[in-house]
Amino acid sequence: MSQISKEKFQIVGNTDSDIEKISKPSLSFWKDVTIRFRKNKLAMLGVVLLIILVFMAIFGPYMTGYDYATNDLTNTNKPPSADHWFGTDDLGRDVFTRVWEGARISLFIGVAAALVDFTIGVFWGGFSGYKGGRIDEFMMRIADILYGVPYLLLVILLMVVLGQSLGTMILAMTITGWINMARIVRGQVLSLKEQEYVLAARTLGASLPRIMSRHLIPNTMGPILVTMTLTVPSAIFTEAFLSYLGLGLTPPLASWGTMASDALPALKYYPWRLFFPATFISLTIFAFNVIGDGLRDALDPRLRK
Repeated sequence: MSQISKEKFQIVGNTDSDIEKISKPSLSFWKDVTIRFRKNKLAMLGVVLLIILVFMAIFGPYMTGYDYATNDLTNTNKPPSADHWFGTDDLGRDVFTRVWEGARISLFIGVAAALVDFTIGVFWGGFSGYKGGRIDEFMMRIADILYGVPYLLLVILLMVVLGQSLGTMILAMTITGWINMARIVRGQVLSLKEQEYVLAARTLGASLPRIMSRHLIPNTMGPILVTMTLTVPSAIFTEAFLSYLGLGLTPPLASWGTMASDALPALKYYPWRLFFPATFISLTIFAFNVIGDGLRDALDPRLRK
């Protein structure tokens, strides 16, 4: 019988060398999050809307040449036209200019509230969760007491004592607004502080600030980012609500909330005065909410493929 040569055989499937090759390049956690976030079309729509709103808040007040605080009683309550793109209000002020001037204040209030909540909430919740025991019990009971204070009553008291101003409004929003952030961070830290890498860092003599900044806080950034994106629209809506109650900013400062409050009595006759600020409040809240939902889905390890 003649010997069969090896050339007559063909290997089916992968060879040993093919199996050892990495079929897909490895991705870091945050790079994978970025890729998955970009695939979320609704979240990317929110990013585009937010970029447009920020751009118009910066440059919008300079596009028409009108001043947001200058009264012109000869042009009161004019409908949208080539001269006044969004019309005018009851004092003849250009609504387009006031809308984007108000965007600056409304977005500033939202971002400032989110940053204050982040700073206080992360420190309070992180320290409380890491220490545990009586310190944790004491710190969280303080948070519970503050959370139980009626929010509207607290705002009214601050407005009466400190006066109506932008700083007072931000203080009123953040004096108890950080508690939700603190609870989220505390829960994450309680579960992370018993992990092996935290115990190893503690054994090697790492200080509390180093453990918090290098190991615990970076691993809780997912829930923190999602909470911050939801804090901004909540603060903007709260400002509009307070302005509707007459507890908003003092004239001639303009915000979307004060504009909506001023326009409501004339809604039947001059609807454009309410339409534009209300529309941009809705678009901003929508943008931040879909961005928050997109971040939540991108950061969820259970949805990774």
